[in-house]
Amino acid sequence: MTTNEKFWIGFGDIHEDLSLVDEIPDLADAAGVIISGDITNRGGIRRASELLEVVFKINPNIYAQIGNMDRPEITSYLDDKGWNIHATGKQLTQDIGIMGVGYSTPTPFMTPSEVPDARLAQWLNQGYEQIKHLPKLILVAHDPPFGSKAADLPSGENVGNRSVLEFIQRVQPDICLTGHIHEAESEDFIGKTKILNPGMLCMGGYVLIRLKGDELEASLMYI
Repeated sequence: MTTNEKFWIGFGDIHEDLSLVDEIPDLADAAGVIISGDITNRGGIRRASELLEVVFKINPNIYAQIGNMDRPEITSYLDDKGWNIHATGKQLTQDIGIMGVGYSTPTPFMTPSEVPDARLAQWLNQGYEQIKHLPKLILVAHDPPFGSKAADLPSGENVGNRSVLEFIQRVQPDICLTGHIHEAESEDFIGKTKILNPGMLCMGGYVLIRLKGDELEASLMYI
């Protein structure tokens, strides 16, 4: 990485396993660490804080949200720390905004943070309102968009989210960092939006987002 290049590192689906986080190249030098959800395994604030403290000691610039496996109360903790991006937009640079939508639609596993699709759509619009004036956008969606490779099961069934798809089709963010479907590590496009699912962190996948000149670039990387 060149010294004058601004970059961010994103990952998710931690599931209480940060054994590889120290091996992510240049993590301490990133402009921020973006966490897409599933920090814990049905855990609350205490467990999430223990895990995020590990990340904080490496890089204190955290942008995070809960996934369906995290208890809803963790969002208030992230708000208090200034780290939350769920249903919220934040300005990263003069031209770049970041926003997120955590939780997921209902799963067969009755996880702690599941909501109807219409609620995700409301949260997407809520977050976008705060940064829609910025010309570049990073969307962090725990639930991957319907029809993308990021939502493909090994069976061939696609279990993506339609509200996330519709938002991407309408807004066309530059990058969508997603997760939730561990088996669907992939890079894909919906229009001009690059969709990246790095899978579970313990399997070594993460996303490198770079600002090169006036362009945002994102790549799926492996430790």
